[in-house]
Amino acid sequence: MRADAVKNRQRILVAAEEVFAAGGVAAPIDEVAVRAGVGIGTLYRHFPNKEALFEAIVLTRLEELAAMATAPPAPGDPAEVLFTFLRRFADRVANKHDLIDALGAAGIDIQSRCSAMAGQLRSGVAGMLERAQGAGGVRSGITAPEVMGLVVGVCRAGEQAGLGGEARLRMLDIVCDGLRPSRGLDR
Repeated sequence: MRADAVKNRQRILVAAEEVFAAGGVAAPIDEVAVRAGVGIGTLYRHFPNKEALFEAIVLTRLEELAAMATAPPAPGDPAEVLFTFLRRFADRVANKHDLIDALGAAGIDIQSRCSAMAGQLRSGVAGMLERAQGAGGVRSGITAPEVMGLVVGVCRAGEQAGLGGEARLRMLDIVCDGLRPSRGLDR
């Protein structure tokens, strides 16, 4: 792709996330083009239908998360590195469930299309978790799928309760506090 096409695609994805976050999956795709500052033809050249746009949003966010999770370990306290990542993870997955549900309703199996990236994400989270546990900053016996399930659960609960980002982060902080070892409760 030419540089301007790459830039347009990125602007469309950013605008689409904003439009769908504000108006839900039923928001008109024309609004995405307007917000991105591109013509409707440009939008459709990149994404022939709304489902293709939904899929691109989900896959792009998952690629970003997998890259963050598998990056070389950040300096500092391993538990804080994990908790910082979990906050980013929650931020990226919040309000994406409607997109995934819409893809499923359209017969698109997003799970199989992103299984490799999901595996990379799980592997990266497992590595961060092991380092945090090894440093004594996170309870032993907790697994990466459990941690990821907690984050996704917080996001879904926040969405269902109509809570905003600040409340979701407070809920996630409670989860992170619960992951820390505590006197006599580390199982």
